Amino acid sequence: MQVVVFGKQYRDKDQPYVQALFDALHAEGITAYVYAPYLADLDGQINFQGPVGRFDDYRDFRVHRMDFVIVLGGDGTMLSAVTLVRDAGVPMLGINLGRMGFLNTIEKVMVAEAIQKLRRGQYVIQERAMLYLESHPGLFGDVPFALNDCTLLKRDTSSMITIHTYINGDYLNSYWADGIIIATPTGSTGYSLSCGGPVVFPNSGNFVLTPVAPHNLNVRPIVISDESVLSFDIEGRGENFICSLDSRFELISAHHQLAVRRNDFPIRLVQLQDVTFLHTIRQKLAWGADIRN
Repeated sequence: MQVVVFGKQYRDKDQPYVQALFDALHAEGITAYVYAPYLADLDGQINFQGPVGRFDDYRDFRVHRMDFVIVLGGDGTMLSAVTLVRDAGVPMLGINLGRMGFLNTIEKVMVAEAIQKLRRGQYVIQERAMLYLESHPGLFGDVPFALNDCTLLKRDTSSMITIHTYINGDYLNSYWADGIIIATPTGSTGYSLSCGGPVVFPNSGNFVLTPVAPHNLNVRPIVISDESVLSFDIEGRGENFICSLDSRFELISAHHQLAVRRNDFPIRLVQLQDVTFLHTIRQKLAWGADIRN
């Protein structure tokens, strides 16, 4: 078995857990490659008990047959890893070194146990739908897709913006708001949730359209089929607006033509047998918890 270890930033406080990961990989006889910038951060910090390979970018998936990508960090690190994996189809396992951990569901104290279960096949693979942004002029280079969400937001002034929204070419609404979020089921527990959007189960086949601070009080988040194509025209007092895909953003103007649809390929996530979606949301949102006693 061969894996890629992906991380964005090494922190001294994470040293015991990162060391535990590489010790567990070595103990299970798993060959490890490390994303090159992260490997440079680990130099002199981690004791590698065996040889570790260097992994530069997504093109290396064509050279090396990888079984898994192990992501060390918070959910933002997982979103960055998506731009590395792209359409390679390699499943990703997230180990949470951050805060919430909706995507990186394995807690850091369970690193060794998680690797043992991975080696023994005690997991299932979930396919998660992504968004694809079609734009003219083009945006986001060769990675115009997102696992969590696409947002259109105001930038230059404190005034709200108007977002004329269409579904399959049919007029839906003109949102007077600070912006709008188009979220996948995976992204429904992110920015959309904080703006009042619903939690949508993975593989529900939906998008969530959530306005950000809408001026009309009767405007609420809606759930639509992910077979739909959403298109947008933006107006505002400022000349520039923000368009984001997950944690990446670019400036746009009213002249940009924008449409969002389901991406042509999904991302595959590893779910260990005892770490289900229901378990994750109960833990992270404290559902069913009674702190009175």
